[in-house]
Amino acid sequence: MVQKNNVLRPFSEDPDQPVIMSDGTRLSARLWKPDDAADDPVPLILEFLPYRKRDGTCARDALTHPYFAARGYACARVDMRGNGDSHGVMEDEYTAQELSDAVEVIEWAAAQPWCNGRVGMMGISWGGFNSLQVAALAPDALKAIITLCSTVDRFADDIHYKGGCLLNENLGWGATMLSYSSRAPDPALRDDWREMWLERLENEPFLPATWLRHQRRDAYWQHGSVCEVFSAIKAKVLAVGGWGDAYKNTVPQLVEALDGAKGIVGPWVHKYPHFAVPEPRIGFLQEALRWWDRWLKDIDTGVTDDPDYRAYLMDGVRPAAWYTERAGRWIAEDTGATTHLPVQTLHLTPEGGLDTAPHALTHTVASPAHCGAASGEYCAIWLGPEMPGDQRSDDALSSTFTSAPLAADMDIVGAARMTLALASDTPQGQIAVRLNHIHADGAATRITYGVLNLSHRTSAANPTPMTPGAVEDLSFDLDHIAYRVPAGDRIRVSISTAYWPLVWPAPEATQITLHSAAIALPQRPTTGGDEVSFLPPDAADPWKTEEIRPENHIRRQEVDMVTGIHSLVIEDDFGMVRDCDHGLITGSLARERWDIHPDDPLSARGSCDWEDTLERDDTRLRTRARCEMWSDATTFYLSAKVEAWENDTLVFTRDHEDAIARDNL
Repeated sequence: MVQKNNVLRPFSEDPDQPVIMSDGTRLSARLWKPDDAADDPVPLILEFLPYRKRDGTCARDALTHPYFAARGYACARVDMRGNGDSHGVMEDEYTAQELSDAVEVIEWAAAQPWCNGRVGMMGISWGGFNSLQVAALAPDALKAIITLCSTVDRFADDIHYKGGCLLNENLGWGATMLSYSSRAPDPALRDDWREMWLERLENEPFLPATWLRHQRRDAYWQHGSVCEVFSAIKAKVLAVGGWGDAYKNTVPQLVEALDGAKGIVGPWVHKYPHFAVPEPRIGFLQEALRWWDRWLKDIDTGVTDDPDYRAYLMDGVRPAAWYTERAGRWIAEDTGATTHLPVQTLHLTPEGGLDTAPHALTHTVASPAHCGAASGEYCAIWLGPEMPGDQRSDDALSSTFTSAPLAADMDIVGAARMTLALASDTPQGQIAVRLNHIHADGAATRITYGVLNLSHRTSAANPTPMTPGAVEDLSFDLDHIAYRVPAGDRIRVSISTAYWPLVWPAPEATQITLHSAAIALPQRPTTGGDEVSFLPPDAADPWKTEEIRPENHIRRQEVDMVTGIHSLVIEDDFGMVRDCDHGLITGSLARERWDIHPDDPLSARGSCDWEDTLERDDTRLRTRARCEMWSDATTFYLSAKVEAWENDTLVFTRDHEDAIARDNL
């Protein structure tokens, strides 16, 4: 039940509250609100997603929204149009239609008799993105947001491109959305569920092809990138992230850019911090409640006096593909995030070391195409062995520059910046830089990394090829981090010309020659214990389900001894469960495969395959969404197939084939 005079308020849930858009489209909301809200109106907290409130986000919704409802808030988990139990079709992510719909939901809620006219918006990932983007539209009723695991720049820091390189997550997450958006509504909620389903199947886009048609930072990516005009955001922003997540840069960027914004970054992967791993978790719901109470109820909860930036400084540990916890301590910056911290510049030496004095180099880097196998998942989310493992295997395929043993602990807090003078022997190439922690026995833990498409060295909007043999100066940032390397251990800068399967390879093998190189490391004076603390995690009762098939996650590397192909095989069985409340049975199974030959970047190939099942009484619905991608020197090729069955009868099938020219990529 949040508190009114320290008493939890009874609340009720409506699983299918209609919200009618101005064009007549019916969106479906799962609405929790206090029973006495008509007499004592409350603010609304909105979460607006495509991930299916009836099954896809139930586990986290159960922990979160009832908690707020019991403490004096209405909460709406709304399925976006074309997803879950909402009518209409979805065209793309973060469209003007999506954001307009969210604004209409906010206006609808603010006008309800049970609402006090104030609205907050929150979400993780997609919901974190659109919370920021809706805040930039500044609807009158939206007073505060909490954005988690999101980005301010859709081109530079999402699942599509990084440093101008094409992320393989562009295909991987596109396959995930092909799966989610092809699933049917719950037949128990919609008499016209079959018509909705078929309309959805007929109209859903193959988003990887859409995204791949924009290989430079054009107007498509500027839309929804709130860094274009930070000042447009009027709502108060609390930003939250995790060092195990893909979106490591957003929290410090928002803290530095927005007056009054606060930031929290923990050791977590792509999950809410009250149930995330690695631990320690925090009382995120209590922190969120402090934020909502201040900005939606005018209660002085002390949030304005909180440090601007609270981050978990992780102890350096041995490499592992998964951690259940990370030792460390909480640090705090009262004003700003990290840009004010001192920087130490270390120069790469001809002997393969790191030194405080500049050095001239004539050092070549030429990695085989499979370098990067220890990179881990771009965005760790499914709670399998997704973290970057021991970097020694990738270091063996890279050029490495290693420091002497550290005389004292080194606390790296912020975004390291790599500066190089280099020449390439091809017009199109890429570079990957990893900052590693080297243990006494040689084990290598990745601290952070960055990648750069060399054609994007001066502009992501107007890329230009390299002139083979010409020396050019360039620089780029590695991802933000907070990491302690202990005295006696070493740090290493590892440089490669490939980073597979994280990024798609350049069209031909590249050799670069380094003429000088340096890394600027933001360092914070070392700290002892925690500088701030949080309450322990709290939550509402968990989702009640009956397990039909257990969950299981597999990551496997293979080498074909005949063909020489190196493969990463991913099998994510999300299991099958029955909802103990309304009885819906759902299950999913996802498979990915990423193949490449070390000597041939044009051998790269990715494939994804999702199967989803939904059962209700005598109705059994199943979808299968498959896609593949490969390339030659000038063109990307994509294929996709969606099939749908009702009670084992094939009711829909559609194929998609596409060829898209490479644009400085």
